[in-house]
Amino acid sequence: MKSPKLDLRRTGLVGAVLLSTAALTACSAGHVSQTANQVAAVNGTSADTTDGTIALRDVTVIVDQEDNGAALKFTAINQDPQRKAHSLTGVKVAGQAVTISELPTLEARCLLVADSAAGLAAIPKADDSHCITYATTSLINKDFAPSGQLDVEFSFDNGTITVPATIAAPGLKSGTLHRDEAPAKAH
Repeated sequence: MKSPKLDLRRTGLVGAVLLSTAALTACSAGHVSQTANQVAAVNGTSADTTDGTIALRDVTVIVDQEDNGAALKFTAINQDPQRKAHSLTGVKVAGQAVTISELPTLEARCLLVADSAAGLAAIPKADDSHCITYATTSLINKDFAPSGQLDVEFSFDNGTITVPATIAAPGLKSGTLHRDEAPAKAH
């Protein structure tokens, strides 16, 4: 014969487990986690060809306000699942041809990293075993204003990608800008 107290305890325990499960499940109902919609911390635009074989990342028009020059910063990645090589045949910014020091054939899983000469000099380079080609770019600055946007058209052997690219000033070298430590004045 079972004790009625034991049955009561079991019933209470099962009830508590069911209630806590329902309560904990309801806590997250309708909530989106903080990381669910985050994107990579890259300034430029990203796009892929319609067939997904070529990916473009960090597409940005860089303007140097000291010498009034401009360059196009981007990374092109051959991610063809058939492992076919692809070629970049040309790039235009707002209809203007971009001068690129190299238009390599991108073998499967290889990258083309392009930027101004100063921009490339400022980044660490991978050794030759990583299948990365570095190329300098330049174009005529037709009064490009930082924080604006321009259409950039990339032509590859298998298609064209047109993306809106942000116009930005080059990043400052660490330690070169010292903010005024005086109290802020009213505007």
